[in-house]
Amino acid sequence: MVDKVLMKGNEAIAEAAIKAGCRYFFGYPITPQNALPEYMSKRLPEVGGVFLQAESEVAASNMVYGAAGAGARVLTSSSSPGISLKMEGISYIAGAELPAVIVNIMRGGPGLGGIQPSQADYFQATKGGGHGDYRLAVLAPSSVQEAVDLTIDAFDIADRYRNPVMILGDGMIGQMMEPVEFKQEIDPADLPLKEWATDGARGRKPNIINSLFLDPQKLEDHVMKLEDKYKQMKANEVRYELYKMDDAELAVVAYGTTARISISAVDMARKKGIKAGLIRPISLFPFPEKVINETAEQVVNFLTVEMSTGQMVEDVRLAVNGEKPVYFYGRTGGMVPSPEEILAEIEKIGGVKR
Repeated sequence: MVDKVLMKGNEAIAEAAIKAGCRYFFGYPITPQNALPEYMSKRLPEVGGVFLQAESEVAASNMVYGAAGAGARVLTSSSSPGISLKMEGISYIAGAELPAVIVNIMRGGPGLGGIQPSQADYFQATKGGGHGDYRLAVLAPSSVQEAVDLTIDAFDIADRYRNPVMILGDGMIGQMMEPVEFKQEIDPADLPLKEWATDGARGRKPNIINSLFLDPQKLEDHVMKLEDKYKQMKANEVRYELYKMDDAELAVVAYGTTARISISAVDMARKKGIKAGLIRPISLFPFPEKVINETAEQVVNFLTVEMSTGQMVEDVRLAVNGEKPVYFYGRTGGMVPSPEEILAEIEKIGGVKR
């Protein structure tokens, strides 16, 4: 039996990366994710790895490009404004088809914003963020244990598709402490060889890692190859959780921290005789649009809850496709919705059989 340890979210994500065989971290400090690089600075030398605080976020993202191109499992982390600065490098990494894991512990914005938790980077994470036709696989944990499990899975997904994967948390997930267990530990020496990596052309032809295609036909062919990869992700990597949806007539849709709070609101609504349930997207790209679309045949309406002015709600409305009303409730700027506030929205919507 694996022992549980009490860890802060940021530190647990860092240890999970090490357990996944990651031995390289490049980053730059920013609140509220600083505990993650701080933990890596201590632990990576203990396991023969490399921690490097770069001179900027731009430099850090391009160091990730280099390590990933050499075939290493590599991690970088930041928080909202820092991720914005890394987007040039992230677009290059996606364009060059390099596997890497990126952690965004979101804070309120825009601009420098604040340091309190937020979910206002949904668009940035799921719609590309940088320039060009590309996608990140995006996973959104709602507990510290899930952050551990998804971080380990993220390295496998990144290698499987040769594509960057983002762990999208918020300041609350990063800072809270919960008991966690690490169910596996991977020795980097046991990982499959990456025959495409630029790790020294000894006994083989040189490999080329590149995202530059000056011939428009070759660039279109490359972009369509990426698009086929994203279609495979949509077919194979959709993750979600349902809570009390069997007989639900109102579906709350929320991810991450707001999903945890929404569970309490659903329970409170049930005590008032309202048949509410929760759909929790775990993969934000690919988005669980099929289950939401199918749920439209069952429920009277949807309520999307976010710590933003409304971003994921657009994907919910696309999935529902006009079949049922989709309402929205959000807090922003670092304000966290309470279960009572969400319950009030559930009651306000009406149209639910009591």
